[in-house]
Amino acid sequence: MVSRALTADTFHGQVQLSDFAALRDLGFRLVVNNRPDGEDPNQPSSEAQGAAARAAGLDYLHLPVTGGTISTADGKRFSDILAEAAGPVMAYCRSGARSLHLWMRSHPNALQGANTDRLLAIAAEIDLKPAMVQDWAAEIRARQAPWVEVFFEPRTFSLQYVVVDWGTRSCAMIDPVLDYDEKSGSLKTTSADALLDYVERNELSLTWILDTHPHADHFSASHYLKTRTGAKTGIGAHIVDVQALWKRIYNLPELATDGSQWDHLFEEGETFAIGSLQGRVLFSPGHTLASVTYLIEDAAFIHDTLFMPDSGTARADFPGGDASALWNSIQRILSLPSETRLFTGHDYQPGGRPPRWLSTVEEQRRTNPHVVDQTKQSFIALREARDRTLPMPKLILHALQINIRGGRLPQPEDNGTRYLKIPLDTFKDVTW
Repeated sequence: MVSRALTADTFHGQVQLSDFAALRDLGFRLVVNNRPDGEDPNQPSSEAQGAAARAAGLDYLHLPVTGGTISTADGKRFSDILAEAAGPVMAYCRSGARSLHLWMRSHPNALQGANTDRLLAIAAEIDLKPAMVQDWAAEIRARQAPWVEVFFEPRTFSLQYVVVDWGTRSCAMIDPVLDYDEKSGSLKTTSADALLDYVERNELSLTWILDTHPHADHFSASHYLKTRTGAKTGIGAHIVDVQALWKRIYNLPELATDGSQWDHLFEEGETFAIGSLQGRVLFSPGHTLASVTYLIEDAAFIHDTLFMPDSGTARADFPGGDASALWNSIQRILSLPSETRLFTGHDYQPGGRPPRWLSTVEEQRRTNPHVVDQTKQSFIALREARDRTLPMPKLILHALQINIRGGRLPQPEDNGTRYLKIPLDTFKDVTW
């Protein structure tokens, strides 16, 4: 009898013909047999197992694999099976090792952080050597280029990324967060230090620290990370327009509005490298005047344009924002190949679900209600009506005076303390 679930999708243990009714009672709807026929003299045939599963009211698929030959194509087929299943899936082989390996190949972006520790714990329970699982994970990462490591910051619902070329061990950070508590005015570097720790533990070389735009809901850690690493910082070239706009709002006569706070300003269509990975910049205005998308191989970092499909799109009512421009930017993103991975910048966890960050062009085209059956005119009406109901982000006036400086803090005053500057009654008729 199967002993217990390894993950939401996998089990371990030997399955006999008499077990399928119990699997159904446990809530499974599909069983996937990863054992080739004839591995063991007492092993029921795939045909017999399929008949027993269907008699118990379960769907059944035979996906036989052998150790040492499991391929990326096998992982893709397993991923498709899981995606199309009508309910929970139980996959099994002789020991659980091949099913675990397939699951890892079908969920490459889950091989991150604490998940790796969990995989090693599961491997120990089925008597797999940790080194074997680590080798699988390393090989899967090497084949998925770029590898994207994700860090969710729950205070601001922000997603930070480390993009890795394992072949050269080069990497870039995208939209790092400097922690800030508006109630006390306190700053911490916990989130940014987690990115640094990942880079150091994996002996990576940091090539770029990239901002997609000047953020209105959190402080950028770009300058802090540059002081720690010496890596180059970059942002879209239209940051100069945002600086000029907010220089007037904050009345900052000393602020340089030439983008010199970053090492490089990216123009539309400009290319850059992260080791052997090739990146390209797409100007993506609408949320802000300066927003860009970083397209790195098959991965696009789209930040505040499209959210996950169940969350729609980003607002376009900040100074310099424009719903018409946002629609055009979204359409350009959705003109990328359908399998392009889209990494968003925030996830507000609708309904209390766990944070999500990865979709595809195809998924967005098919399921995002701000995209499906929308015209430019209907989208603008929908977006502007929604924006009129939204209060301004609680940190916008705090954050932008930092972020238009590339994450630099104000200079200390004569008492040694730094101060933020908040304009009063500048924005009229806003939703409270």
